[in-house]
Amino acid sequence: MNRSIRTFVVVAIAVGLASAATYLVYKTIQSRPAREVEVASTFAVVAAHPLPLGARLTPSDLKLVPWPAANPVPGGFTTIEEVVDRGIIVPVDENVPLTSSNLASKEAGVGLPPTIPPGMRAISVKVNEVIGVAGFVVPGTRVDVMAILSQGSTKMARVVVSNVQVLAAGTRYDQEVAKEGKAMPSSVVTLMVSPADAELISLAATEGSIMLTLRNPLDTEISASMGTGAASLVGGQSPAKPVSQAPPVRRAPPVVAPPPPPVPAAPPPLKPVVVIKGGVIKEVTK
Repeated sequence: MNRSIRTFVVVAIAVGLASAATYLVYKTIQSRPAREVEVASTFAVVAAHPLPLGARLTPSDLKLVPWPAANPVPGGFTTIEEVVDRGIIVPVDENVPLTSSNLASKEAGVGLPPTIPPGMRAISVKVNEVIGVAGFVVPGTRVDVMAILSQGSTKMARVVVSNVQVLAAGTRYDQEVAKEGKAMPSSVVTLMVSPADAELISLAATEGSIMLTLRNPLDTEISASMGTGAASLVGGQSPAKPVSQAPPVRRAPPVVAPPPPPVPAAPPPLKPVVVIKGGVIKEVTK
């Protein structure tokens, strides 16, 4: 067999094997079940960029994205007109669907009021960079409100309201600076409290000064504190209240019973006396 014939045989075998492999792959693909790809037949309204708390929605803040009709967004919207001019009650990230749970109703308006739950109140306190925990008191964080009060010549620090949610901090410009976890130097912090707690904070701000202490959001325990006086700064404790003592009880002297009378001693035994009378001798004991 010459060289050309050997080459032809090798090429023929290679072509045959390739054809057989192609046929097997084709039959394998044909035997697999067909996959049904769901085609989006509806739309959902999502945020075009991060939306802050209390913002009024405009068409530039929204966009429509395709959404599977078989799995609609619960409480979502399919047209931008349904969402325009409504207020945001929780911060919304980019591409997050807008629903009735993160939007205020059309009658509620916009801004901060729709974000306040029934029975709660919003109160603003004046702070500086130190009181505001170096600018890290931002919306959504939780703080304790501590009052520093003066009682005569002594001062006392005490937590008056515990585990309070921060609704807003600073102006809209400050909130833009605080994005991505940056510190925000704000002069006003708005807290969400009950009416009774609002009275305590107002009284503390009037009678003395207040401080904010930042909490871990997972720590929900109430800060139980009876307050700390100025005496604790020098290593001692706050002076304790004097305890009134009862007057001493006068006790009557003990009654001593008189000693019993002495027992008389027994008389000595009588000695016998010999008496001779009429020639008779008798012993008489006296």
